[in-house]
Amino acid sequence: MTATPRTDEARPGDALVRAGGIVFLIGAIATLVTMAPLFLDMDPFPSYAWAVCMLMGVGFAVSAAGVLRGIAAQRREARASQG
Repeated sequence: MTATPRTDEARPGDALVRAGGIVFLIGAIATLVTMAPLFLDMDPFPSYAWAVCMLMGVGFAVSAAGVLRGIAAQRREARASQG
């Protein structure tokens, strides 16, 4: 029988997924704020504001790394329990 982790225990990669979600959310808010002047007939923000929008991709990549780390940890545990 394999031991399943309790829901209140932190598993490998959980922190990366949470951090990636926060970074993604910051990037999404920056995208909305940066796009608003285009629809509200205002002067557009400078180019560094557009660079903050790239945090969406960074957050997605960090979350994906956390998921892959969790998968790798589960595979290691499965191999250890078999042999």
